[in-house]
Amino acid sequence: MMQWADLQRIIAEEVSAALARGRTRTCACHSVVYDCCPDRVRGVIDAGASRLGLYAGDKVPANVASLIDHTLLKADAAKQEIEKLCKEALEFGFATVCVNPYWVSLCARLLRGSTVGVCTVVGFPLGATTSDVKQYETRRVVYDGANEVDMVVNVGALKSGDLEAVERDIRGVVEACRECRVLSKVIIEAALLTDEEKISACVLAKAAGADYVKTSTGFGPGGATVADVELMRRVVGPDIGVKAAGGVRDYEALRSLVTAGASRVGASAGVKIVQQAGGGAPASSSTPGAAPSKSLY
Repeated sequence: MMQWADLQRIIAEEVSAALARGRTRTCACHSVVYDCCPDRVRGVIDAGASRLGLYAGDKVPANVASLIDHTLLKADAAKQEIEKLCKEALEFGFATVCVNPYWVSLCARLLRGSTVGVCTVVGFPLGATTSDVKQYETRRVVYDGANEVDMVVNVGALKSGDLEAVERDIRGVVEACRECRVLSKVIIEAALLTDEEKISACVLAKAAGADYVKTSTGFGPGGATVADVELMRRVVGPDIGVKAAGGVRDYEALRSLVTAGASRVGASAGVKIVQQAGGGAPASSSTPGAAPSKSLY
C-alpha cells in the first residue's frame, strides 16, 4: 500500500505537470494539446498508427461493440426494457450491459453462457453514501452476478480536500471487487471537478488499485469530454482503463474519445453507434462460458 506522503507528492507533481501543459498550445476544437487533437491526427490514425504521444489513444477496433457498455440506468426503466437491452447486447456483442443493482440478477440469468458481462453501479449517482455501505453494495451485486462494478467517488470529500477519506472509500470497493475477481471502475464525475481535483481523483484511484477510471455518471451537469479523457489517460498511464460515459450519442463522439485515450465507452445509444460504424450486423457468435475481457487500454 502506497504511503500517504508518496500520494501527496505524486498528486502535486501531476498538478504541476497539468498546469505546465496549460501553458502549451491547445486546439480550439477539443481544448487538448495541439499535437494530440483528434481532428489533426485522424489521418494518421486512419493510416494505421496505433499509438500517439501523451497516450492519445489507439485506433478504434473494427469490432466497435467490444468497447461499449450498453447502458440503461434511468430510474423508470421497466423489466421489458432491461430484457431488450440484454437481447441487443447478445445480438451486437457489447462488452457489458450496465444497469442499476436491482436488475443485476435478471441480466446475469439472461446473459449466462455468453461473452457479454454484467456491469452495475455502486454509490450511484451521488457518491455520498458511506464507505461501509458501498462495500456491502459491492458484495451484494457481485453475489447477484455482476462482473464489473462502477463506483462513484465521494465528490464532497474530494472537494473538501479530504483525500485520505477518498482513497479509503475507493480502496474499500476495489478490494471487495478484487476478492471476488470482478473489475472495478471509479467514476470521478469530472464535470463537478477542477482539473486539479480530476488529477487527484485519478491518482487516488490508481493508488487504490482500481481497474478503470470513468468520467461521469450521466446524471451530473456534463458528460465525457475529449479534454477530460486526455487528462485522465495522461495521469493513469497505459495500464489502467479509462471509461468515457455521459452524452456519447454517435460514432464520431466515440471515435474522438477513443482517440483521446478511452478504452471503454458507456452509452445508451450503443446500437446506433455500432450501426454508424458500419458494424450493424449482429455478432456472429458468442463463446459459451467465456469470461468478459478486461479490455484495458
